[in-house]
Amino acid sequence: MDPAEFDIDVLAELTETSGVPGYEDRIRDLVVDHLEESVDRVRTDAMGNVVGTLEGSSEYAVAVAAHMDEIGFMVRHVRGKDDGFGFLELDALGGWDARVLKAQRVTVHTEDGDLPGVIGSPPPHTLDEEEREKTPDVEDVFVDVGLPTEELEERVSPGDLVTMDQTTERVGEMVTGKALDDRVCLFAMLEAADRLERPDATIHFCATVQEEVGLRGARALGVDVDPDLAIALDVTVANDVPGFDAGEHVTKLGEGAAIKLKDSSVITNPKVHRRMKAVAEGEEIDYQLEILPAGGTDTAGFQRTAGAKPVGAISVPTRYLHTVTEAAHVDDIAATIDLLEAFLETENGEHDYTL
Repeated sequence: MDPAEFDIDVLAELTETSGVPGYEDRIRDLVVDHLEESVDRVRTDAMGNVVGTLEGSSEYAVAVAAHMDEIGFMVRHVRGKDDGFGFLELDALGGWDARVLKAQRVTVHTEDGDLPGVIGSPPPHTLDEEEREKTPDVEDVFVDVGLPTEELEERVSPGDLVTMDQTTERVGEMVTGKALDDRVCLFAMLEAADRLERPDATIHFCATVQEEVGLRGARALGVDVDPDLAIALDVTVANDVPGFDAGEHVTKLGEGAAIKLKDSSVITNPKVHRRMKAVAEGEEIDYQLEILPAGGTDTAGFQRTAGAKPVGAISVPTRYLHTVTEAAHVDDIAATIDLLEAFLETENGEHDYTL
């Protein structure tokens, strides 16, 4: 696929739409709308997972999974004085490095609508040396929405949600923005669903929830969908930047889709990842191998929740993960779509993944 052919506006819409773990409703609506154009039926479940099914010519079933949720926050406390301005204290939904949060714009999602806000950061020249060198925790972060305490308490309640406010842009050969983890893979899954016509296997395109807090949606779907094979799509680390040795890169931008061998949650089925390599080589799709020392994906959620299942995963190499400037190469995104489509087109139930 020529990167110029894919619609960056769709990717931007997916990444800029909010949806923290357990509250993926806005992004879920987008996914349902897109899937309804390309599959035979779409359903949701009590957790909020979306399953779009494309009927094949056989009963052999493949689940393709990409998660909808992004890391964010829940308001845990509104603090302030009666005669002054109020501030919001946060509880993390997903894994944050609090060092990247200072001086960022956010959106507070309340029952009565969205409020813009900022995460405050005091001027460095007002801090002593100990304060400047301190590593912050999420508990040290507060949101300022510019409202007096009384009004803030009327408009914001504990349990309201907070997401980062960032646009998605093309920067050189990269796309950068918030929530590429994992909306870039949602985008790849939706593109592949559009391009597949009538495969031999029945394909369940699964947009999962609550991945960032423990692969919870995928674990449920592993039981409910009970596929014969599961393929997960997620981003992976690309530490190909200054400060890291070659052995620490994991993947590199521009070198193709990453075929996962392992992460800290799963060791993929060797026969599955070998077939992925063979498909990539046969179709002349650029790929690289991924060995991720830490981090888990929906791959593990499907592997053993309904008995032993063969699983594989395709990853999009991404720099600056879990920040608001996550960045992926357009060629790698295109290669991920191509590899997923080619793999699914040739999946007919005749490949023996028993070890």
